[in-house]
Amino acid sequence: MKRILTLLKRTMIIFLGLILLLALGVILFLQHPKFGKAPNGERLARIHKSPNFKNGKFENFSHTPPLTEGYSYTGIIYDQFIKSNPYKEPKDIIPSTKTDLHQLDHEENILVWFGHSSYFMQFEGKRILVDPVLSGNASPLPGSVKAFKGTDQYSVSDFPEIDYLLISHDHYDHLDYTTIVALRDKVKNVICGLGVGSHFEHWGYSPNNIIEKDWDETMDFDEIKIHTTKARHFSGRALSRSNTLWLSYVIETPKRKIYVGGDSGYDSHLAEIGAVHGPFDLVILDNGQYNVAWKEIHFMPEEVILAAKDLHAKRLMPVHSAKFSLAMHPWNEPLEKVYQLSNQHNILLATPIIGEKVRLDDDTQIFRSWWNEVN
Repeated sequence: MKRILTLLKRTMIIFLGLILLLALGVILFLQHPKFGKAPNGERLARIHKSPNFKNGKFENFSHTPPLTEGYSYTGIIYDQFIKSNPYKEPKDIIPSTKTDLHQLDHEENILVWFGHSSYFMQFEGKRILVDPVLSGNASPLPGSVKAFKGTDQYSVSDFPEIDYLLISHDHYDHLDYTTIVALRDKVKNVICGLGVGSHFEHWGYSPNNIIEKDWDETMDFDEIKIHTTKARHFSGRALSRSNTLWLSYVIETPKRKIYVGGDSGYDSHLAEIGAVHGPFDLVILDNGQYNVAWKEIHFMPEEVILAAKDLHAKRLMPVHSAKFSLAMHPWNEPLEKVYQLSNQHNILLATPIIGEKVRLDDDTQIFRSWWNEVN
């Protein structure tokens, strides 16, 4: 009996030791700069003054549960990682082309998409980059959430100097540490939500180049106005949640208006933005990585169409798909569904392959249904 008790005691000591080592490993891992830095000091004091910061975190304008009633995190984990979900990733290489961004004519008004929610725009001589993720994955865990084959045709060396880097929120599939650090010497101005600038300062950006805004603010750069507008989502890196603000944007010049949707669930804010800022020449909306279980924070395909109508869009470009698998649906479902729905509702759709120029002044440009060519 004594030997059994001694053995149990040693086993317990070994088990507790392993738990402590694991905890220490997690703590050390979370010190990596990729996780960014939580807002503090004057930045945190400004956050506390925001009408959208309540009960110690930023809140949406409508009640927004992280999971739809009737769903659980254990069920989601089972469905995502254990249950079979055919076609979550393509077997073939995603098609792409390579536009030389360094050699663009300054008079050319174009958009180039890099997969998921990353894209470059040039119009009226200004260069804008949105949510660039070029490191090959959308997770802080090495080797996880890898980019589909063929989607990483661009690197930071392919970019010219950027006038405005727009960040919608600080999730890893929108704010990529490796890409952002490599871009540091090419970016003139960073525009982001309250608190997100803390990550940029932690990663070596000058505070003088970081502009942090709340919802419904306007930056007038003479030749271009950028309005920060609402989105229905959340934020957070490492163990933090909703300690920084998520945004959508309206980009306005005398010649055009473009809506940059970021990540969002469907709600009344879209009609509000459409009434105040619309109509839009182009709206770029989250369409992918959706599920009924989290429909409050990501558009379902039908809601993408509703959102485009609310915004009074002349043309719709769906993003947030075709590079990473973050949900259970087939990889090509978002594009096929929104394509079918846009035809039913007579909405002009832009569905370029990665690297293809979208001509912002040419509403007659035709795009092929390239996702049907990929297994």
